[in-house]
Amino acid sequence: MKKYTLILLAAFTMHYSNAQEASRKRTETIIIQTSAQCEDCEERIENALNYLKGVVFAELDNETKKVTVKYKRGIVTVDQIKQTLAETGYSADEVKATEAGLNKLPTCCRPPIK
Repeated sequence: MKKYTLILLAAFTMHYSNAQEASRKRTETIIIQTSAQCEDCEERIENALNYLKGVVFAELDNETKKVTVKYKRGIVTVDQIKQTLAETGYSADEVKATEAGLNKLPTCCRPPIK
């Protein structure tokens, strides 16, 4: 009886760990409105996001100033992606750019003061 219990427990454990791994590998795509200004912004944003663990790719459309991000759920969150943008100096939807991030940007890449 102990033998069967151990086999059942081992099978359940393997199934559970495989399910968690599959969940971590699941990718999702989001589109975030940014405060990008130019092609230099595009490079800066894409580099910041593409080096973020869990991001599969990030691509900014200069016309719309929207960045499309494909990421692995369970490794990185939408909030972490937006915070990375904010720390890089760009607003990300409702998350405003940090002052430290803005100060790192060249003058031409800073959003106009309203």
